Amino acid sequence: MTLHTPDEVDKIRDSCRIVSEVQQLLADAIRPGISTIELDCLAEEAIRKNGAHPAFKGYNGFPASICASVNSEAVHGFPNNDSLVAGDMLSIDVGVLLDQYYGDGAFTLGVGQISEANQHLLNTTELALGDGIRSAQPSGRLSDISHAIQLRVESNGMSVIREFGGHGIGRSLHEDPHIPNYGSPGKGPKLQVGFVIAIEPIVSMGRPEIIVADDGWTTTTRDGATVAHFEHTVAITKNGPEILTLPKKETTTVL
Repeated sequence: MTLHTPDEVDKIRDSCRIVSEVQQLLADAIRPGISTIELDCLAEEAIRKNGAHPAFKGYNGFPASICASVNSEAVHGFPNNDSLVAGDMLSIDVGVLLDQYYGDGAFTLGVGQISEANQHLLNTTELALGDGIRSAQPSGRLSDISHAIQLRVESNGMSVIREFGGHGIGRSLHEDPHIPNYGSPGKGPKLQVGFVIAIEPIVSMGRPEIIVADDGWTTTTRDGATVAHFEHTVAITKNGPEILTLPKKETTTVL
């Protein structure tokens, strides 16, 4: 794990500010009838207007500026021309590179009116993210985060997608360590002030097994269950975890 200086954390924070602004722009634009390729264009334009680069575009061959995953697509969905319809669940992952440092964040939003079950999935996944963040305390262990997420998800009768998880972030989009969304507490590296990590529960309403499409990216649940995905970039400070991917006026330390 990389220990970042305060100046480096500030640079990551600058990238994360753009992530947050783009997420809000996209959230305001999501409605029945819009396509995910239109959202991708909005995101890329906004990122570049900030003098930054869309971190996902070209990353290991990924073709777009955002990952746009609909309903049973768990992660890494390609934006396309299909129109969203009321009741869909859309997960959007946004990455930004600014001044050689990365920011990363994801959210899931219902399109128009959604079912009570889908709303429960959204609520559970967002709560799991909060539990994971609160567990990222200096002198704690990495798997404290994992355990907190798993406990919230499974106590609500849902499943963690186990093949994907959080990660370190800084001068690279994905740095060590990998942060599973499941596991026993008290294991793994000790968390230290200066670590910056992306915490991201990816939760299935049904079973956790997945299938990767022929494109090598788009990942869906084997049983067709709907998925939600939330992610924040978080810095470990002496006072606890600080969420960097909140709107500037809302940036706070979670104790």
